Amino acid sequence: MDGNRRTTLRDAAALAAEKLIAPEERDAIERVAERYAIAITPDVMDLIDRADSDDPIARQYVPDAREAITTEEERADPIGDAAHSPVKGIVHRYPDRVLLKPTHACAVYCRFCFRREMVGPGGAALDKDELDAAIAYIAATQAIREAILTGGDPLVLSARRLRDLVERLSAIDHLDWLRVHTRVPVADPSRVTNDLVAALKAGKTLWVAVHVNHARELTPEALAACAKLADAGIPLIGQTVLLKGVNDSADTLDELFCALTKNRIKPYYLHQGDLAPGTSHFRTTLAEGQSLMRELRGRLSGLAQPTYVLDIPGGAGKIPVGPDWFDETGAPISPLKP
Repeated sequence: MDGNRRTTLRDAAALAAEKLIAPEERDAIERVAERYAIAITPDVMDLIDRADSDDPIARQYVPDAREAITTEEERADPIGDAAHSPVKGIVHRYPDRVLLKPTHACAVYCRFCFRREMVGPGGAALDKDELDAAIAYIAATQAIREAILTGGDPLVLSARRLRDLVERLSAIDHLDWLRVHTRVPVADPSRVTNDLVAALKAGKTLWVAVHVNHARELTPEALAACAKLADAGIPLIGQTVLLKGVNDSADTLDELFCALTKNRIKPYYLHQGDLAPGTSHFRTTLAEGQSLMRELRGRLSGLAQPTYVLDIPGGAGKIPVGPDWFDETGAPISPLKP
């Protein structure tokens, strides 16, 4: 295939043509696609090892028939966005910060996404009136100090629209800084253009949280995109979801967190998998995650340590769920070492 004509894969037929799913899986994947969006960029496609049936990159992005299985505890809105949405596009769970979701589109659709019922091609960007109302809500709420652009992925917006959004938010006096949550530098790094970086720099202090789950996602192109942001003075933090079969080993997380830190991306959160429908095959137990964090504590610099968090279902918010270090007798819990 001509490298200049490669496109994002968006349906079962395209996945089968690229041999990312077997022909006999196509019907089941088509049923999954009726409910959950598919998008795999050429950059991600190139990372997938087709010879490995357990490839951690494929597992994150290639749909699985098990997504059709919804367990009893799973819910369409697992972290309770809707209960804290006073205006369309706004989630206001904590007094001092607010989520603004200008678009529901993403460059790629992760198979474990906690907003998988809401994102996709059918989830249009906020129209002008809706965006005006969302920004007016932020401007009228003096307690808000931080606006977090999420979605969807705000970096799929054009540089012009992104600059307009950053400038409008930066004009609100009581906002101290902005934050952007994105998968784009990893999944579609060519989108991180000079114009996009300039748009992010067009207002107040802005942080970028990059979603990365495996060190192999940090390709030279992805690292160059992140470096472009960092070189422009934009601080970067890393967000990772703990996923069975992707990164649920101390060695894998060690490699990832060290690679992030080495490249000026501070590991920020390690998320316990949310109770999104059709994602039970990704979730570890809390005890497994705590054991991993306990092991990493003894071998990684504090700079490379994220906070292990659980988003309480129903909208109660994130809580740290890091391991206990001592048992009820006061004795150290292995593998704590001097």
